[in-house]
Amino acid sequence: MRTKRTFTGALLATALLSATGCGGGGTASGETAKAPADPADASGTITVLTARTDLVQNGTMARYAAEFNKTYPNVKVKFEALTDYEGEVKIRMNTDDYGDVLMIPAAVAKNDYPKFFAPLGTTAELSTRYRFSDKTDVGGKVYGIAQFGTANGFVYNKAVWKKAGITTWPTTPQEFLADLQAVKAKTGALPYYTNFKDGWPLTAWSNSIGSVTCDGKANDRLAGAVSPWKKGGELHTIDSLLFDIVKGGLSEKDPNTTNWEASKGMIAQGEVATMQLGSWAITQMQDAAKKAGTNPADIGFMPFPVQKGGKYCAILASDYQQAVNIHSSHKAAARAWIDWFTDKSGYAAKEGAVPALKSAPMPSTLKDFTDNDVSFVERSETKTGEVNAIDNAAEIGLNKPDYRQKLVDLARGAQKGSLDDYFADLDKRWDEAARTAGS
Repeated sequence: MRTKRTFTGALLATALLSATGCGGGGTASGETAKAPADPADASGTITVLTARTDLVQNGTMARYAAEFNKTYPNVKVKFEALTDYEGEVKIRMNTDDYGDVLMIPAAVAKNDYPKFFAPLGTTAELSTRYRFSDKTDVGGKVYGIAQFGTANGFVYNKAVWKKAGITTWPTTPQEFLADLQAVKAKTGALPYYTNFKDGWPLTAWSNSIGSVTCDGKANDRLAGAVSPWKKGGELHTIDSLLFDIVKGGLSEKDPNTTNWEASKGMIAQGEVATMQLGSWAITQMQDAAKKAGTNPADIGFMPFPVQKGGKYCAILASDYQQAVNIHSSHKAAARAWIDWFTDKSGYAAKEGAVPALKSAPMPSTLKDFTDNDVSFVERSETKTGEVNAIDNAAEIGLNKPDYRQKLVDLARGAQKGSLDDYFADLDKRWDEAARTAGS
C-alpha cells in the first residue's frame, strides 16, 4: 500500500528534474479551464489520476467525491490510483489519455506545460490566493495548483531526546551533532536513521536549501557557475552535516539494511531518535505510534539547526500540482474538482500539511514551529528550469539519492576519498555545466 512516499520520494525528490521522454502533447489553445459560476452547470464524468493508492483503496477518496457532489451534483468523479505514478503517467502522456485531472509529473519540463495542460488563470490572479503558484507559471499563466506544501526539518522522538537530557533545539550543526552524541551515550536509541536503502528520503536534505540563509530564492541562486558546495554555501553546510553524522557513528552501522516502512515504527517506539524528512511525515509517524501503543505526542518536528538573526527558518516547498488535461472534454468539471479539493475538502489539514490556500491556517502538526516563532519561507521556483538544466548537464542529481548515497559511503569508509575532494568535484562539474547548459 502506497503511503505519502509519493510526496518526498516521487515529488520533492524529483521536483527539480527536467523532462525526459514525454512525447505527445496537444496544441496549446490558450483556453482557460474555468469552473462555472453555477455549480449545476458543471457536468460529465471526470477521471482523476492519483498516486495515493492507499486513499483510494480505503474509500477516503470516494468520501471526498461524495462531499464534492453535494456542491456539484452533475459531475461523477472516478479515480485511477497508480503505484508507479511517475512512470505510468509519463508513458500515458504520449497519448491524449492521461485523465481529466492529474498531478503534474516531474518528467514534464516546465516550459512544456502549455502543450499538456489547460491554463487555470493568470499568475497575477492566482498568486494572491495560492502558495507555490510560480512553480507552474509559464508566460504569466498558471498550469497547476498545489495539493498542499511541506515544511522542511527533522522528525524526532521527543521522549528520547528528553531522556538524553536535551530540552531545547540545537542552533548550530555542531550542537546538533553533540545532541546526537548525547542520545547515543544516554539512551538505547539509534541517534539518526538515514533510510539509505530506499534512497528517496535522502533527497529531503535538498529541501533545506534556503533554510540555512533564510532565503526563499536560495534555490534560484544555484542557476549559474556558483560552486554550490564551496565553504559557506548552503549545500556545503547541509551535506557536511549528513557526512559528519555518519562519520561520527551516529547512524546505522549498515545503511544497506534500512527500511522506510519499518522506520516509522522504530521512531515511534523510540528505537530511532531522528530522521530528516518533510513535515508531511509527522502524521505517518504519529499513526505508527498509535499502532505501536506509544504516545503520538512524542513525535516532534524541529527546524534545520541554523539560525539567522536569532531565528530558525523553514522553507515551504510545493507538493504535486493538480492540472487539467488539455484534451479533457470536461474542463469545467475538472477545474471545479481542483478548486473544491484545494479550498474546501480539508485534505491538507487532514494530512497535516501546509495549505496551498493562503487564507487557511497552518496545520496543528507545525504547532511547535508556530509557537517558537520559526519563520516560514516559501521557496521560489522562478529559475527552476535553469537549475534543472545545469543539474542534469552536470549529472549530479540534486534531488536524486545517488550523490548523497555516495556521500554516506565516503563517510563510513565504504568508498575512498575525502569530503573536500568530493565537494570540489561536485563544484567543478556544476560550474562547467552552468557555462555550457543551454548553449
